[in-house]
Amino acid sequence: MDWVSFDEIKKEVSLQVAIEHYGIRLRRVNAHTFRGKCPLPTHRSEASKESFTATLSKGIGGAWACQSQSCIKARGRVGGNVLDFVAAMEQCTVREAAVKLQTWFLVPVADRSRGLARKEPRTEISVDKEMAGERVSEETDGGGEGIFNKPLSFALQNIDCTHPYLFERGLTRETAEKFGVGFFSGRGSMQNRIVIPIHNVEGDLVAYAGRAIDGSEPRYKFPSGFHKSLEVFNLHRVKGELSVVLVEGFFDCMKITQAGCPCVALMGSSMSDTQEDLLRNRFAEIILMLDGDEAGRKATDEIRDRLECVMYSVRIVQLPEGVQPDQLSDDEIRSLLDGTR
Repeated sequence: MDWVSFDEIKKEVSLQVAIEHYGIRLRRVNAHTFRGKCPLPTHRSEASKESFTATLSKGIGGAWACQSQSCIKARGRVGGNVLDFVAAMEQCTVREAAVKLQTWFLVPVADRSRGLARKEPRTEISVDKEMAGERVSEETDGGGEGIFNKPLSFALQNIDCTHPYLFERGLTRETAEKFGVGFFSGRGSMQNRIVIPIHNVEGDLVAYAGRAIDGSEPRYKFPSGFHKSLEVFNLHRVKGELSVVLVEGFFDCMKITQAGCPCVALMGSSMSDTQEDLLRNRFAEIILMLDGDEAGRKATDEIRDRLECVMYSVRIVQLPEGVQPDQLSDDEIRSLLDGTR
């Protein structure tokens, strides 16, 4: 199978060029944004006349989205980049779309050895030699895929989902078991911490976060080499949802999920480009519910401004000063979310 560099193709063929290739006419909204009727074969709604948006300033070569719910359900995502667009138009895989673009626009065939020579050497980093006798590695890959979090080859055993700390934080045993969170007394860097499994969008276990409960530092420990900016916590459990609540922390996410609302977390108060792509490509609406402090409010404004360019709807739940979502009861969470509708 010939090697294809997705990043090289996206750099050479912009979304605008691909749209023009299909003869699609869109209305200009501003210097970088166009809107019009969705051209995708999965679009069946006659009522949605301007559900398709192309934002040429987003990502490498631009990003697109269709906000028609029937179209989203048919595709399983809101939008994407030029490769996703061609894949949707041609009803083929992303790789097949890359090959088509490479052929149509005479993109030079990438030299894999040259690409590998430009990247940092492949490395394997031992995260914790004692942890179940396993090793976790982080790889840098050529071929346009960049750094990623490699799935773990093990899972921690004997995690106590009934530890009193979890109930002090308002979690039920059912919620703790659903998320696999609990006290770990085994050997390794996560010993005597509350461990929280982290999965990628495909549902692969890629790391554990360890929350200290005895006042030791750091309060949250992540494995060496793990890139939290590449993941959105709990994203794999909310596939198919059109609207999702976005919060900062693990316990915020678990409490809101427990209240019956689809929720994901950034694992911090900032949103990376990768996290933005993961969110805008899968949801029609984001409800921001960040912490009620200065950092949370600043992050809310910044994230709202970024997402409003590519999302159909961005709503904000403003919490009182000093309040975090996980400090609220299930009824209070539901009441706040109902108030934003």
